[in-house]
Formats: sequence, structure tokens, C-alpha cells
Amino acid sequence: MLKRNLKLAMAALFITGALAGCGTSNKSAQEGNTTKEEQQQTYSGTITIAGSTALQPLAEEAANEFMQTYPDVSITVQGGGSGTGVNQVAAGAVQIGNSDVPSAEKIEDKAKAGELVDNKVAGIAFALVVNKDVKVDSLTVQQIQDIFSGKVTNWKEVGGNDEKINVINRPASSGTRATFEKTLMKDVKVNDSIGTVQDSNGAVEQAIKSTPGAISYVAMSYLVGDKANALTTLKIDGAEPTVENIKAQKYPFWSYEYMVTKGEPKDAVKGFIDFVKSEQFAAKVKEMGYIPMSELE
Repeated sequence: MLKRNLKLAMAALFITGALAGCGTSNKSAQEGNTTKEEQQQTYSGTITIAGSTALQPLAEEAANEFMQTYPDVSITVQGGGSGTGVNQVAAGAVQIGNSDVPSAEKIEDKAKAGELVDNKVAGIAFALVVNKDVKVDSLTVQQIQDIFSGKVTNWKEVGGNDEKINVINRPASSGTRATFEKTLMKDVKVNDSIGTVQDSNGAVEQAIKSTPGAISYVAMSYLVGDKANALTTLKIDGAEPTVENIKAQKYPFWSYEYMVTKGEPKDAVKGFIDFVKSEQFAAKVKEMGYIPMSELE
């Protein structure tokens, strides 16, 4: 009887050990699969992004890095201006609308405004830029208003050479223009009958280079790296477009950058937006001329 009970106990111990071993093996395999899934299969699907050309370079860089980590996600980034991005996401044509201003300022169908969520992903400074032949290094807000309203038409009136001022503006759909009007022009109306209009930051850059006496405004993300000396940047009231001056409220021409979604972002869209705002991506944000959210909050 004792021998029989001993055999049963040993058998039970063997079975328990075997089951415990299987449990560990399954758990390890499960953990291994989870890790792989998190790296490669947590997010999948297609994301289309459109809108602000100021935010476009950052969105493109983030998309490339995100797709390397999650190859089952396909992301396409387009420009078109903040107004285009906001209204396309409201219509359900894209998943993310890039904008330099809150969506309520660009939505055409006001009934849909409540459906949109403005996800702040970065900050950005904008700069007044001029052709290399312009011999002015700083303008006051009043002088900027006078130039873009058409009141001042020659550089000699603001301390420069005797040369015609050629204004290059942005279209009404542009978030960069909306920021320019809100932070610098304020209650003074831009005179659209003077100068020319370019529909993107890149087009402005080329127009400034080729037009004597030209002045316009671009996102600082277009003035970093190899392009740092491509255009002459003007100070505003003596202040340069730096993070320090923005924090000290000395430099007014800046805004948050938004990735607008229809409803709260979910799945791959949420994962992508979280990645853009993450500390992991913050160094790249700064390198590309933007301001990480951690430095503005």
C-alpha cells in the first residue's frame, strides 16, 4: 500500500512538473510572439495625410521611421495647405489633416467642426525672408504691416536701399498665412492686389531667390541644414526666431503644429501621432527646425 501511494505521488509530481514546464514554455513563446507582434504587427493599415506644407517635412520623416518599425503600415503624406488638410479630414478623404492653426479656423462646414480633434504634435517658428540684395536685417511689426498692406512700397522707407519691394504672399488656404495674419498683421488687412502668390513654403523659397527686392515668410523647417543660408532671415523688433525668444514672448511669429483627426485617433493613426510627439522622436523634431512639445508645455 505504501509502495502504491509512493508511486502515485511520484506520478503526480512528474505530471505537475511537466505541466509547469509546458506553462513556462508556452509563456515564453507567448511573450516572444507578443514582442514580435508589438514590433511588426501591432499596427497595420493605410494612413493618408494632407495639409500644411510647413508640417509636411516632419510628417514625411516621421512616416518613414514609423513604417520601418511597423512595415504593415503604409503612410502617404501630401501638401495642399492647412485648409485643404482640415477639410479633407472632415470629409473623410484622409485620416490626418496637417494644420498650422486650430481646425476651427479652417473648417468650411462649421457643422463638422465638433467632430474634429486637434492633436498638437510640435511647435514651429516662421520667419520673414528677403532676397539677398535687400539691405535690411530687422523690421518692426508696424513696418511689416505697412509693407504687406501696400502702404510702404520701397525699401528705402524702412532703412534699406532705393529699391521696389516685391511682396510674395501665400493663398488664403495657407496655415502659414493664417499665422502671419494672426500674429503680425492683426487688424491690418493684407493687400492681395500687390505682389504675387505662391502656394507652398518651397515655392516661396524659390521665388524669393529669383525676385529682386522680394519679401515673404516661410516656416523655419525650410531654413535648416543645407538651406540655412539659402535665404536672408529678418529679425522682428530685433528678435530672432529662436525657442528662447518664443518662450520669453519676444518673438511673435510662431504657432503649434496640429495633426487633425475626425474623432479621437485610434489604432495606427493614434500610434503614429503618439510617435511624432514622443521623446524618442524629439531629437529629430529639433534637428528639422521644429520645437518638441516637451519644450513648450
